[in-house]
Amino acid sequence: MSNEKAPSSASSSSYELSKGINGLDKVILRDARGSSAEVYLYGAHVTSWKNDHAEELLFLSSKAIFKPPKPIRGGIPICFPQFSNLGPLDSHGFARNQFWTIDDSPPPFPTSTSNKAFVDLILKPSEDDIKIWPHSFEFRLRVALGPGGDLLMTSRIRNTNIDGKPFSFTFAYHTYFSVSDISEVRVEGLETLDYLDNLQKRERFTEQGDALTFESEDISQHSYKDCNS
Repeated sequence: MSNEKAPSSASSSSYELSKGINGLDKVILRDARGSSAEVYLYGAHVTSWKNDHAEELLFLSSKAIFKPPKPIRGGIPICFPQFSNLGPLDSHGFARNQFWTIDDSPPPFPTSTSNKAFVDLILKPSEDDIKIWPHSFEFRLRVALGPGGDLLMTSRIRNTNIDGKPFSFTFAYHTYFSVSDISEVRVEGLETLDYLDNLQKRERFTEQGDALTFESEDISQHSYKDCNS
């Protein structure tokens, strides 16, 4: 499959635009040390992130369906304007089910990077979106590879309501990491934080342990409050 090199002089970024599964457009980022990332314009969905040893760091389900309007299963889905079922919309909102566009002239970012392996994407609501969530917005996303091959994702959401009326939303990067041994995984820094247990009708509890561990592949169904990423 041939790739179209698509450097942008406006944003000084460099990426490759290619056809992915089922003919869906995807962006490929590569850095000089060999790390890479793939981002589908459908959902602004990162489906691959490899280190400089070509080791895949994200999990993508073998059952993933690259067929709109189905969301892609695995990788890094973007949940907006609603995370989970915390509101009237379908679970995780509609941003992951929409086609985003490449923005080669984004507003300046507050932090600059010398790395050229990045792409800027933008999402604006469609008429159908406005019907189910009556707010106008611009969602800008930058996906970048850092100097050490780190994956950097920066989101900026702007209220574009003509009347200036504020709106509330919930948001998440719903990341699926590739893990070789689940028993070796530890999540630290959650002690004393409140969480909602989705398996117990969203009852509120307080985390007591200094680390969250896993004995099987059963997924923790806790939604933590006031948690810094």
